[in-house]
Amino acid sequence: MAKEQKEVRDLQEGNYVIVEDAACKIDGYSTAKPGKHGSAKARIEARGVFDGKRRSLSQPVDAKIWVPIIDRKQGQIVSKESDTVVQVMDLETYETVTMEIPGDVEVDPDDEIEYLEWEGKRKVLQ
Repeated sequence: MAKEQKEVRDLQEGNYVIVEDAACKIDGYSTAKPGKHGSAKARIEARGVFDGKRRSLSQPVDAKIWVPIIDRKQGQIVSKESDTVVQVMDLETYETVTMEIPGDVEVDPDDEIEYLEWEGKRKVLQ
């Protein structure tokens, strides 16, 4: 599993974080002041990178949290199996994989695309 630990205070909007065993991109980050009997707390609002689900998390700012290491790769469309499924060849390893594409993305064979990969999950970027 490609991940590393960071302190919650080092996170910011646009970073990635693991919430409920899913890689998520932070949409909102806010902190509350330390109280009489506790440390400052951070509230993180995030959206799943691969499933799109919204998740939230509340942690002390000095707590450690797992951050996924998501690879950004270049690929070339080899063939279209349907309107939403394509075969993509990785331009570094020349490995061919089948992946779904979002409905609003138009691709043709020989087009180059950019996609994210983490733990065997892949997502085409628009």
